[in-house]
Amino acid sequence: MNENYLGKVVYSKAGRDKDGCFIIVGVIDDKYVYISDGDLRKIEKPKKKKLKHLFITEIVCKDIMDKLKSNDAVCNSAIRKFLKSVCTSKEV
Repeated sequence: MNENYLGKVVYSKAGRDKDGCFIIVGVIDDKYVYISDGDLRKIEKPKKKKLKHLFITEIVCKDIMDKLKSNDAVCNSAIRKFLKSVCTSKEV
């Protein structure tokens, strides 16, 4: 696994956050990633989630991805705003 998942929009397939829309903000290993929605799961305390419990879309937020790769600060409001614009329904 590499960091190609950073900044991708995902939907949760299992757990309390089922059908929730998130952005991958960190890659742990081949099985786990960190996800955040900027609201309940803030960037300061992202949720550790198994990849098999996520539906990974091809939607990528370039701005957030670039900030994550260069270790710049990412605002929760930027994550919320982007997810609100792309995650109106599970049409992907």
